[in-house]
Amino acid sequence: MNKVVNISKLEELDRKGFAKNVINILIGAFFVAASFVFFFTPHKIVPGGIYGISIVLHYITQGLIPAFPQGLPIGTMALLMNIPLVILATRNFGKGYLSRTIVTFVSTAVFTDLLTWVQSLLGMGALVEHDILLSNIFGSVILAFGVAMILKNKGTGAGTDVIAKLVSKKTKVAVGYTLIIVDSCVVLMGLIAFRDIEATMYSLFVTFVYGKLVDVFIQGLSFNKAVFIVSKNYPEIGHAILEDLKRGVTLLHGKGLYGGDEKEILYTVVDNKQISRLRTIVHAVDPAAFITILDAQEIIGLGFKDNNDEEDN
Repeated sequence: MNKVVNISKLEELDRKGFAKNVINILIGAFFVAASFVFFFTPHKIVPGGIYGISIVLHYITQGLIPAFPQGLPIGTMALLMNIPLVILATRNFGKGYLSRTIVTFVSTAVFTDLLTWVQSLLGMGALVEHDILLSNIFGSVILAFGVAMILKNKGTGAGTDVIAKLVSKKTKVAVGYTLIIVDSCVVLMGLIAFRDIEATMYSLFVTFVYGKLVDVFIQGLSFNKAVFIVSKNYPEIGHAILEDLKRGVTLLHGKGLYGGDEKEILYTVVDNKQISRLRTIVHAVDPAAFITILDAQEIIGLGFKDNNDEEDN
């Protein structure tokens, strides 16, 4: 009976988690679409990926197709290119997160064309028309925020990362390198199409900055430090941390492999601003203490982030 209850609870959590993931993916997709429509496309910025290809095709088809005098719709083209890539990915890598992937690339395409229509209806161009650098910076931040939301909620936009993974699988070259090569080819396509070296340089700038910002949005800026302290005077140091810094301390037992000596290790997590004070405390008690200080990207538990804030699996 207990097993049945536990399974039903897990299924309920999965349903709630999926619904939450989808809502967050839709929000992320909206930001991604907004970055392309209001910041990149008007300036002919081609930041790699399927949407970079779509931007190029959008401009070179202007005036060629009577049904689309302004050029082929960016979102629709991205959607059509993503469908075979998703099928290819499913056949080669399995069905993991397939439903979220479909939600991601379909919603991004819909939002892109919808915002483009609104933009045209209102007679708008880029939000920052006369400053391409400022447009690129804000566009990169918005794009990175949207992509981070999608990735944190187990979504993926398929796109050129599928091509990169397939190339990596065949050639044994790291995915990161193959993705750089694929996206660089897309940027080069923009250079050939627009013959604008300045726009190409900005495209490379966006590709680099956006990639770094995605990591920041996913992992967060580290404002806490995890500290390990090895000292024979561990009782005094531990007591000083408890009383002076008001931080919890855990005592770990270890053994040095080289000399076989028994060692006691203090483990604590402190705020960035407390590191200097912690060093002073340890040095005052034991100048010979061994200290290791690490960035703590995420801390969950009493005094820090609540367990309930965690994403459902």
